[in-house]
Amino acid sequence: MAGIKRLRDFIQGMTRLADQGAEEGRWLHEGRDLLASLVAQDDWLPEAFAQAGPSYRQYLLHCDPLERFSVVSFVWGPGQRTPVHDHLVWGLIGMLRGSEIATNYAVQPDGQPMAVLDKATLSPGMVEHVTPNGQDIHVVENAYADRASISIHVYGGNIGAVSRHVFNPGTSGAKRFISGYSNTVVPNLWDRSDEMKAA
Repeated sequence: MAGIKRLRDFIQGMTRLADQGAEEGRWLHEGRDLLASLVAQDDWLPEAFAQAGPSYRQYLLHCDPLERFSVVSFVWGPGQRTPVHDHLVWGLIGMLRGSEIATNYAVQPDGQPMAVLDKATLSPGMVEHVTPNGQDIHVVENAYADRASISIHVYGGNIGAVSRHVFNPGTSGAKRFISGYSNTVVPNLWDRSDEMKAA
């Protein structure tokens, strides 16, 4: 795919931040700008990582070799949604295609129902964040009942291997989970043979 260079450039920019020992605030500021540039164009995501399934898909696009960050495409089929969950690492969410709704929650004591804090609707090109130092618990759903939506997420770790929680919104009860990934291969960012031949 001709546009894969956009993803390669994005990953290189994020790797530079990691190499500079960026703190969370810098990731959320400079990483946000990098992700906004990536999702501003919808011509780079390989089709294999844009396929909807019977439940939402989390496709790994890249994981830093030292697991300082990971990049995934979330593909939401019509009407699909996550359970209420946390992340426990910082995260950036960029909307590539379609639209999604994130409803933020807060855990309540003594088995009380979780409190709904707010809702945000993302449209293509928009970027939001999550952070364990602030808002970290939400449910995400496809805003459309008749077509897929795709968002690109970047997390401060190998998100598919992070031990996290899903929550019962009626009781604030938490249960451990590890998400894993929907794919067993990642995009080939490094075959630059066509561009080198053309140079």
